[in-house]
Amino acid sequence: MAHKVHPKIYRTRKLEDWKSRWYHRNPALFLEEDFKIRSFLKEKLKKVGIEKIEIERSLNKTTIIIFTSRPGIVVGRGGEGIEIIKKDIQKILEKIAREAGIKAEDKRELRIEVKEVRNPWTSASLTAQWVAFQLEKRMSFRRTLKQSLNKTFLNKEVEGVRVEVSGRLDGREMARREWLQKGRLPRQTIRADIDYAKVVALTTYGVIGVKVWLYKGEKFK
Repeated sequence: MAHKVHPKIYRTRKLEDWKSRWYHRNPALFLEEDFKIRSFLKEKLKKVGIEKIEIERSLNKTTIIIFTSRPGIVVGRGGEGIEIIKKDIQKILEKIAREAGIKAEDKRELRIEVKEVRNPWTSASLTAQWVAFQLEKRMSFRRTLKQSLNKTFLNKEVEGVRVEVSGRLDGREMARREWLQKGRLPRQTIRADIDYAKVVALTTYGVIGVKVWLYKGEKFK
């Protein structure tokens, strides 16, 4: 049996930072909050195109940073969208606090920041979401793979790309895996800057997994 390791785990703190940055004596509480915050935002903003969600905590403040290709839709007219999201997240945090027995005076300030991803085709997460969206619209998986590969490889900073889909492709009875690759993709090199994402497409004939690797060259300290 082969031992598969997530492409990003070796590169954390070397090429990129943690997505949750905090320290607490009761880490289970904050882990539950982070999980429910991310689950809520991904469900509410699934059609907007969310690349990643980072959470930073200090003594009395929680900052949620949303990276998206369409920040205007998230913010809303006059900041209405942010205020609605903020109220919903506060309700989630208050429910967790009640269950944990935390007093009202121990509540922390909540702050939400939205950052724009200028080119979604240089993001593995946004590319995988686009592929999944096309599959859910019953587009041919071969055409979708070729389009995503070509659009991604047009960017100068991307030196290699691999797009993979697996499941009952085009509604066939037997599940299989298909993939296309272009350029270099040295997945065994630790200094290689590889952006990786995995997304699920919910189609009428079953669940299809989508994986995307983007190689953006080598980084040296």
